[in-house]
This record gives sequence, structure tokens and C-alpha cells, in this order.
Amino acid sequence: MLLNIDNLHVSYGAIQALRGVSVSINDGEIVTLIGSNGAGKTTLLRTISGLLTPTQGSITWRGDVELRGRKPYEITKSGVIHVPEGRQIFANLSVKENLLIGGYQRTDKPAIAADIEKCYEQFPILRERQTQLAGTLSGGEQQMLAIGRALMAKPKLLLLDEPSLGLAPLIVRKIFQIIRDINAQGVTIFLVEQNAHMALSIAHRAYVLQTGQVIKTDSAKSLLEDPDVKKAYLGG
Repeated sequence: MLLNIDNLHVSYGAIQALRGVSVSINDGEIVTLIGSNGAGKTTLLRTISGLLTPTQGSITWRGDVELRGRKPYEITKSGVIHVPEGRQIFANLSVKENLLIGGYQRTDKPAIAADIEKCYEQFPILRERQTQLAGTLSGGEQQMLAIGRALMAKPKLLLLDEPSLGLAPLIVRKIFQIIRDINAQGVTIFLVEQNAHMALSIAHRAYVLQTGQVIKTDSAKSLLEDPDVKKAYLGG
């Protein structure tokens, strides 16, 4: 098992955002977490990546490494890379500078240059825009840049928070194909996404989060057919 989250509790002051959440992610999977706004999805990703500290529970990496209590840069170094909601690229830096920042913990300069070239092959639009300020890119291009920047850190597990947010349907389909391609290249993915239908259509397994608790887990295919999931998240 690549990542195991057991009985996780997270609070914002008196508000309990996560209540006893348990999730497992195996090497090579796409696992998705669906749920309505305010269910605690982003909180879970922020806790895994060390931006929030749980009050209870464990986050175990590769069977024996406890991530709870570690600094975000230590978690990043271990291979857990977070693409946050809203992309959060560096708007006043160029596309290439953003990609270089993704590899800031690396010292292998020839390999960094090779990986930037790989990013340009995967996202040809970024090659065209490499000297352009990132803040001038379209929403879809910024999302590609955010994913490309994360790939520069050589992730073993990629945490994706709402990658389709605010994008046109055609671009959404493109982003989800990119996620599939990245997974096919050997990167495990934990996907938080409000577009439940798209998320379930590419994932292997899924969890449903409601008011800070996991209420269902199954194969993504089974959850696509689940009447409760259809009614609550799939518009039918």
C-alpha cells in the first residue's frame, strides 16, 4: 500500500472538518474522493501534504513512514506532491520559471532540463508559452502548468484538488485525459473533484465524503451505478 489514512480527525477551532476518515491508496491507482462543497475534501488533501495538522489518526506512507507531524517540504521530498485548488501558479513568473520552481528540491540539473522537455512534449502549449508570464495564460493553460510544475518534483503520489474547476467542458475532457496519461506513466493519483461523473469515469476506486465522514467506498464503476450516488452527485 502506498498511502494509508486511518481514523483521521481534523478541526478548525471548534469546527470538526474531518471525523474518523480512513482511506487507502495502492501503488498505480487513480483513487477519487467525491462529495459536495464543504464535505472536507480539500481539508483531507491539505492534511496529507502537511498544511494542516490532525488532532487524531495516522497517515502512513509506504507502509511504515508516518507523515503526520512532518513539514510540507519533507512530505514533498518523499514524493507526495499537491496540486492545489485554484492552481496557485506564480503569476508574475514565466511558464519556464514556474516549471523550474517545481524542481527546486532537485540537484540533478541535466535531468531537470530533460524533464522540462518532457513537460513540453506532454503540454505543447507550454512550450509555445514558455517565456510568457504565467498570469496571462488561460485557465486551462494554467491548470496544465500547475500539473506540469508538480510533475517536475517527480511525484510518486499526485494529489489533485479540483483540476476541472472553472474550465470549459472541452478543456475539462483534455485535463482528464492528461490525468489518465500521467497515471499510465506510473504516477499514482488521489483526485478530489466535484465533477463526479468525470472523476468516477477515470478512477479505479472511489470514496464518498459527506460532512467530514466517508459514507461509501467501492470501485468507481460500482459507484457510477449506485442509486444514492447517482441521485446526490450525478444528476439522476
